[in-house]
Amino acid sequence: MKRARFLSVLSILAGGLFGLIASTQTWLDVTINDGAAEALHVAGADAIALMAPLSLAAIAAAITLSIAGLAFRYVLGTLSVVIGVALLVLNVRLITGASAHDVAAAVTEATGIAGDSAIAEMVTALTQTPWVSVTVIAWLLVIGGGLLALVTARSWASAGKKYRVSTNAAAHTGPLDKIDSWDDLSRGEDPTQSA
Repeated sequence: MKRARFLSVLSILAGGLFGLIASTQTWLDVTINDGAAEALHVAGADAIALMAPLSLAAIAAAITLSIAGLAFRYVLGTLSVVIGVALLVLNVRLITGASAHDVAAAVTEATGIAGDSAIAEMVTALTQTPWVSVTVIAWLLVIGGGLLALVTARSWASAGKKYRVSTNAAAHTGPLDKIDSWDDLSRGEDPTQSA
């Protein structure tokens, strides 16, 4: 499982980016009986209000997961699974039956009419675009990446080991040259205070 970290981070990142892009695309075409000849286009972020923020959270989790220590790997893996499942449930609800409630904000913005019953009377047809179904792949990637992180987190190599300063090295005690001064600074010591 040497590539587990890479695959986990890549999966969550790809799902989050795809979800963010999908949130800007038209998910539903709404026909309303206001005399307009053209259908109202509703973006994914308008149909699922949490879509863009949770997609951004998945992206942030993926980036953080790439450098996280063991405890945070479990936290971020769990967070990714929760984000993915929440968005998948909301997405599947739209697939199985979008309603006037899902497009209420867009209809109110376009017509100025508010209220669930008034909007429900205005909406005569709702048509889904392929984005509604295709975006399910993004949430499955986020869930899969989170699960992979949870299962393999313990086997990942620690990030950033090569940048850690050894605290075992003894401070220089003789006359200091420029290299010795840098070494003292690397250990967190002030070379100007040495005798």
